Amino acid sequence: MKIVFASDSFKGSLSSAETAELLTKAAKEVFGNAECVAVPIADGGEGTVNALIAALRSRGYIQAKEGMALEAKEAIAPGDKEALDCADAGGGAGLITVTVHGPLMEEIKAVYGRLNEKQAVIEMAAASGLTLVPAEKRNPLYTTSYGTGELILDALNKGFEEIYVAIGGSATNDGGMGCARALGVRFLDKEGKELAGTGKDLEKVAEIDDSGLDERIGRTKIIVACDVKNPLCGDRGATKTYGVQKGASPDMIERLEEGMCSYRDQIRKKFGIDPDTLSGGGAAGGLGTALLVFLGGVMRSGIETVLDLAEFDHLLEGADLVVTGEGRTDWQSAYGKVLCGVGERAKRAKVPAVALCGSLGPGYESIYEHGIISLMTTVDAPMTLEEAMEHAAELYEKAAIRMFRMINALKV
Repeated sequence: MKIVFASDSFKGSLSSAETAELLTKAAKEVFGNAECVAVPIADGGEGTVNALIAALRSRGYIQAKEGMALEAKEAIAPGDKEALDCADAGGGAGLITVTVHGPLMEEIKAVYGRLNEKQAVIEMAAASGLTLVPAEKRNPLYTTSYGTGELILDALNKGFEEIYVAIGGSATNDGGMGCARALGVRFLDKEGKELAGTGKDLEKVAEIDDSGLDERIGRTKIIVACDVKNPLCGDRGATKTYGVQKGASPDMIERLEEGMCSYRDQIRKKFGIDPDTLSGGGAAGGLGTALLVFLGGVMRSGIETVLDLAEFDHLLEGADLVVTGEGRTDWQSAYGKVLCGVGERAKRAKVPAVALCGSLGPGYESIYEHGIISLMTTVDAPMTLEEAMEHAAELYEKAAIRMFRMINALKV
């Protein structure tokens, strides 16, 4: 029996790799000699880089040369262990550590992934993410995506020809100005002075000068991994949809929205492109617009991008069962999340797929339409969220054994 494990992380408790370890242990107990194949998975948001690198390394794609510089000697798992610096790996998959500027322009260490000598994958959250800003300092008037641009610049300097940019989990609402500025685009006020590229600068943009854009961008393929469809402005736009979670007050929301509309108008004037017609233009505080308009990026589904890069379809060959999962399953799971992506691929390959989840929320039944034939939760008694997270590994393993015993009884 061949079983493929492809679960998302359980935020705050279990990594994708840890779920695979627990599933493997449970499967061996119930099925004995089952062939277990695990692939770390993420949906294009936070955790995407580590999941992809761990997936490639686990499949034996690492071809590091003897004597390469290592910051860590053990295999990397998502959210786990130190980074493997593969700047000189000569083609191997690994992580590259760089000093960049964070959301408040402070110097930080950020990591991005090397898939091979031509492809790199960047997580904007690593340089411009909300988790990098203490709760008391969250204010999208002052945050910038500049560090994300620095990651792209470093990838260009290292010669990568295809750069994937996962844009979930941002702390910013700067329209991607910071990112573009790091790559040579200048945003000028009405007096011709260059703006820093934060949220409060949106309302001041009077001219966009892209003549200094790094010329290598034109020779580089930029793929934007994103499942958000929001436009740049309006009720479904970047500011009104996501501004509050980034620390914006009602007054800030109005100011940022007015600024974003003014910025949008300058883009229309300069490039003849209306960002409000770009699906995903409002993602990551408008970074989606900057990557598409200034850098010529192409938008792709986050989960589909991850599954393709991990060669998930190949792993499904000869499989008898797929096990996926996530911390909480609800109506959102059917819209570009891990369960949806994995379930659809399994359905296409005619392999039954089940999910082991932390909890179920409103509308969880919609996932049945996307290849998931059954759901089981990890909790086995009434308990608080804190208790469930504290005992996550124990609960997960016991639930996996229950699930596999049921499957074994049905001879799946």
